[in-house]
Amino acid sequence: MIDRELWQNAPDGAIIDHILPRYHDTHRRQLEELLPLAEKVARVHEGKFPAEAVPLLHAIQSELLSHMMKEERILFPMLKQGAGAAAAMPVRMMMHEHTEHNAALERLLEITGNLQAPADACRSWQRLYSLARELVDDLHDHIDLEDNILFARVLA
Repeated sequence: MIDRELWQNAPDGAIIDHILPRYHDTHRRQLEELLPLAEKVARVHEGKFPAEAVPLLHAIQSELLSHMMKEERILFPMLKQGAGAAAAMPVRMMMHEHTEHNAALERLLEITGNLQAPADACRSWQRLYSLARELVDDLHDHIDLEDNILFARVLA
């Protein structure tokens, strides 16, 4: 959960400087650990582990890495340079992608029983779902901060 009071009055540059290490770098690390673990669990527990989970996680990774790169190379520099309303089109595009990210996360939660591993799940499966829960929670907070504070300013 983001601290709305802290960020509501923070300058755009400060928000961006927070987002990059707290969310972008964190998501990269999370996915770096999550994907090999998901592949391992799917291999070991074939038939019991949700078959759609690994391809879905790969799609989430691909879309999220592309999205963050666009923010880092295009949108965030625009905002830091004071583009304001001139950044409305890229902001809307990022917000549309956020909607797609949320839909993918909802699908992940749906096929994994809300990331609840079976009672007899091995430690790897439990760790996978714990890491996935961190990613889901962090990504929700990340999107909330961008959409409802940073990007809302541009569109206001």
